[in-house]
Amino acid sequence: MGLAQGRYGPAANGCVINNKRVRRLWRDEGLRTPTKRKKKRMVGVGTHIGAMTPIVPNALWAMDFQFDTTIDGRQVKLLNIIDAFTRECLAIVVDHSIDAERVVGTLARLAIERGRAPAFVRFDNGPEFVSHAVAEWCREAGVDSVFIDPGSPWQNAWIESFNSRLRDELLNMWQFDSLLEAQVIVEDHRIDYNNQRPHSALNQQTPAGFAANWITNQPKTA
Repeated sequence: MGLAQGRYGPAANGCVINNKRVRRLWRDEGLRTPTKRKKKRMVGVGTHIGAMTPIVPNALWAMDFQFDTTIDGRQVKLLNIIDAFTRECLAIVVDHSIDAERVVGTLARLAIERGRAPAFVRFDNGPEFVSHAVAEWCREAGVDSVFIDPGSPWQNAWIESFNSRLRDELLNMWQFDSLLEAQVIVEDHRIDYNNQRPHSALNQQTPAGFAANWITNQPKTA
C-alpha cells in the first residue's frame, strides 16, 4: 500500500514511496546518496535586477568577456566595456589572461578619461567581477554594481549585442598571428565602431556622434 501523498513522490511503478526510506536503503547498500549543493556565495557587493534603461551617458557601463585564439592556439581574452546609453565601446582589453585587478585598473582609467565613474556597472557572476577588488573599487568610487541573474544574458542585452557584432565582423573573419596583432586590430575596430558605424538604436548616428550631439543639446546652466 502506498503512503500518503504530499511529502512523498511516486516510484517508477506508480506506487508512492517515502523519500527518506529510499535514502536509507541507498546508505544500507553502500551507495552515495545525492545531496544538494550549496550555491556559491558571491563576494562582490551588488544587486540582481532585471533590465535597466539608462537615460544619460555614464549611467551604466556594461561589460563582458569574449575569447578567441592566436594562430598558434593560445587563448586571447577580451574585456569589452560599453556605455549602455551612447553605445560607445569604451574599451576592449586584449590579453592572454585578464584578472580582477586588470578589470579594476581599466575601470579606474576610464573613470579618469571620462571625468567621472558611472552610476552603475553591470556584469555577470564571473569570478573576475564578483571579486573583492572590484567590490572595493565600486565602494570607493561610489558605483553600484548590478549582476545579471545566472543564465540570463538577455539582461545585459547591450553588451551581448556588441559581442555578437564583434564576433561576426572581426573575430570570425580574422586569424591573429600574435597577441600584439590582436591588440592593434581590435583597437582599430573599436575606434571604427565608435566613429564610423551608424547604429540603428541611435537613429543611424554613430555612437561617438550621438554622444557629442547629446552633450551639445543639453540646456545651458547658469
